[in-house]
Amino acid sequence: MSSMTSPTVDDIFEVLGSVMDPELGSDIVTLGMAKAAAIDADGAVEVTIALTTAGCPLRAHIQSETKGRISDMDGVSSVSIQWTELNDAEKAETMSIARLKAAERAGETAIPASTKVIAIASGKGGVGKSSVTANLAVALAMKGMNVGVIDADIWGFSLPRMLGLTGRLNADAAESGTAKITPNTLSVGSGRLDVVSMGFLVEDEESALLWRGLMLNRAVQHFLEDVDWASDLDYVVIDMPPGTGDVAMGLARMLPRAEMFIVTTPAKGAQKVAARAVSMARKSHVRVVGVIENMTSFTAPDGSEHALFGSGGGADLADMAGVPLVGQIPIEPAVSAGGDEGAPVALGDGPGASEFHAMATKIVDDLVPPVSMASCTARMLAAVEAALDEA
Repeated sequence: MSSMTSPTVDDIFEVLGSVMDPELGSDIVTLGMAKAAAIDADGAVEVTIALTTAGCPLRAHIQSETKGRISDMDGVSSVSIQWTELNDAEKAETMSIARLKAAERAGETAIPASTKVIAIASGKGGVGKSSVTANLAVALAMKGMNVGVIDADIWGFSLPRMLGLTGRLNADAAESGTAKITPNTLSVGSGRLDVVSMGFLVEDEESALLWRGLMLNRAVQHFLEDVDWASDLDYVVIDMPPGTGDVAMGLARMLPRAEMFIVTTPAKGAQKVAARAVSMARKSHVRVVGVIENMTSFTAPDGSEHALFGSGGGADLADMAGVPLVGQIPIEPAVSAGGDEGAPVALGDGPGASEFHAMATKIVDDLVPPVSMASCTARMLAAVEAALDEA
């Protein structure tokens, strides 16, 4: 065989760049899975590919695509594949790349690019996910943050009552000339909450929504695309529907840049179900940031603590997911009473309030810090343009 017709290693990697991992949604070169390639004088090509796990069910697909595409190259007589597995650091990098690519493919939303998106999820209902969402949003606002709140639990909307907000959502013409939904707004401390919920669109809180998958997803899509979200939002906090159904998966696809917190109770059964929410998030390339344990224990007047719903579920889930246990919210009558009365416990004092404020501090200072626009190129450019306009 003439060396002039032999492909080079670079040629082989260029072809490997067309082999897609259908689960991760990108090619194996970009994802760092194509590790090496060699071709001998007889045209025999050997490729080394690292999988995310040795038992990857997509191995056969990747093998077929790799052999088929390289075999079509001029000068190639045979193709063999050496399989290996990504180490933990490589897996983390691969998932980061996949998530970035998913974000680049996601459709545009009305949420400002500089706004951090936090999704509050759970494996099932009844673990206090909406209460966590309401109080965490309030705690962030009390730290001076402007926070958008999306009640994406379309069937089980409860945030209007928990936040003490009433009134219908209105639509006004935006600068683009199209009608945009105006969130209901609540000032909290030195911050602000901008809230949208199906609760603002029905006649009363007891109205049932007899909607199915496509209609539910479309309602959530409206909240992402057709709301006049303010440009100064630091965070958007989303109360996800419980479980791993259509709306949860749809949100993950529409907002791949979201950072997710999983809420569970201490019970082992709840922790096992919550693990499914972790799995759903990671399969959708959404980053799981931490675990929040609700209803951890009750402290009696004599100071004794009672783990009424078991113990260890939050820590076990955090260990399984490889993320921190961000907070443990005590069983406190003020938490449920505050939700019923539209006065979230985070507005006051006490063990529950302290825990929510501690979690908000961890989020702002470490886990999901807000985007600092002080030195942002876009803001500097805008300032220059404004100065030129004035001149």
